[in-house]
Amino acid sequence: MRIFKTKPFSRFARRERISDAALREAVDRAERGLMDADLGGGVIKQRVARPGQGRSGGFRVLIAYRAKTRSVFLFGFAKSARGNVEDDELATAREIARLWLEADGKALAKALSEGIIEEVDHGKEEKS
Repeated sequence: MRIFKTKPFSRFARRERISDAALREAVDRAERGLMDADLGGGVIKQRVARPGQGRSGGFRVLIAYRAKTRSVFLFGFAKSARGNVEDDELATAREIARLWLEADGKALAKALSEGIIEEVDHGKEEKS
């Protein structure tokens, strides 16, 4: 399973101090069938804990998800900041998810080299 985050999501995660370990844990839960919501079109919603707190009052993230293959973190928000994702936002997320999930290795390599996406650290020591 390769895990990526888009540039806007990366900024969100950095601002909210969400670690790569927390993102990996969200994908690991999905791999075990523990999805908070399957929104269709390759998009799932998962809860991610605030640093030092639990998941219930933390963040919600939309992930382009294909089991055992690839996950791309697309969008995140604090539960306290908004109730849910609007229908038009979900339609856009599904279209973006389709593009990322269908991308071949060459397209992913190009997106990585151009800084459009970055790969989530795979369990190495977290950087401060």
